[in-house]
Amino acid sequence: MTAEARGRRRGLLRRAVDWTLRLVVGGLLILIAALILYMAVPVPSTLMLGRWLTFQPVDRTWVSLDRISPNLIRAVIASEDQRYCSHRGVDWVELNAVMEDEDGPSRGASTLTMQTAKNVFLWPGRSYLRKGLEIPLATAIDFVWGKRRVIEVYLNVAEWGDGLYGAEAAAQRYFGKPAARLTPAEAARLAGALPNPILRNPARPSRALQTASGRVQRRLAQLGALGDCALPG
Repeated sequence: MTAEARGRRRGLLRRAVDWTLRLVVGGLLILIAALILYMAVPVPSTLMLGRWLTFQPVDRTWVSLDRISPNLIRAVIASEDQRYCSHRGVDWVELNAVMEDEDGPSRGASTLTMQTAKNVFLWPGRSYLRKGLEIPLATAIDFVWGKRRVIEVYLNVAEWGDGLYGAEAAAQRYFGKPAARLTPAEAARLAGALPNPILRNPARPSRALQTASGRVQRRLAQLGALGDCALPG
């Protein structure tokens, strides 16, 4: 290889590294801007954006946390992330337990904060890349937003049916009432539907949903004051 060819090769490599650094820095700046912006404005999910871009309907009415029943806030914590108030976005105890499982990771370890990071900034589906990105994102949004804002965003972007997003739209669709007036039983049904929102109808609960709802209610009894950090105050 001639000196001229080696020089061209080094030049191409430098330009590739330069563009990669610019993309990384640009992405970080966009992420920081979004984190700050999303502290105060209604937040869409990537699933909602995908539906809008493909001209599919989206049923979502953003409401503030004080317009969502504490029954639902606590039910979702009891169902999805019982240590929500004690971790900093990532539940390392649960994550380590899953990774050390002798039969391999057969269950998830996503906290509500990690699910919020996925719903707002990442894509659906399972992959090690996405899970690796969830962890620093969850840590960042827990630090920047705090517990109440994280749960507020989660409850406004969670999917509760085909094209149905957020607690207010779900409460109106299934129970004909605002999210602020959900009873403990209704909240437990909504929380129990979250793992499979397309197939589980809280208004007409199947046996599987009734079982999940009962499990949520039992976990609520165990939760005690550990879920109170997310209540509006």
